[in-house]
Amino acid sequence: MNSDPLWSIFINASLINNFVLAYFLGICPFLGVSGKMETASRMGGAVTFVMLVTAVCAFGIQQLLLLIDAPYLKLISFIAVIASTVQLVEMFIKKMSPTLFRALGIFLPLITTNCAILGLALFQTNKGYGFLQCVVYALGAGAGFTLALVLMAGLREKLALAATPDVVKGTVLTLVLAGFLSVAFMGFAGLGS
Repeated sequence: MNSDPLWSIFINASLINNFVLAYFLGICPFLGVSGKMETASRMGGAVTFVMLVTAVCAFGIQQLLLLIDAPYLKLISFIAVIASTVQLVEMFIKKMSPTLFRALGIFLPLITTNCAILGLALFQTNKGYGFLQCVVYALGAGAGFTLALVLMAGLREKLALAATPDVVKGTVLTLVLAGFLSVAFMGFAGLGS
């Protein structure tokens, strides 16, 4: 079992090794949903919830697969858990907030194929985290994912009001902002051990 302290796991997952800005996982919703602050924060919440459920289930699945000596079923089991959790989140959001459901559009069911969530399950099992460490790792990764979305949405909302040359409007400006955010988050790499 890994002996890293919980605070270190959280800071590492949210800032130092941010899934979006350091590992470049989950780029599709990062670029697609970060146009508005409200949509970005709610998508971050949905992804954080799916990450938390996936982390708990992945821990249990890993223990069970090691018990029955079937580690080759790990990947397919993780994918099944992620897909079913996303379906539950999608049904809940559709029932509770139809406007948010329409605003998130295709990006909500695409959480199923979000490589950040599958990466979370694989990383935590490879690092040998215990149950509480898995939960903290998922919360840190979700907080980092949400932070990246909200930062990008804030920058995009502010720059929509600015006078920018036609050459860098739209997708080009979004990718340049993503690059600057990524470089800024590289500064946190010095905090890691």
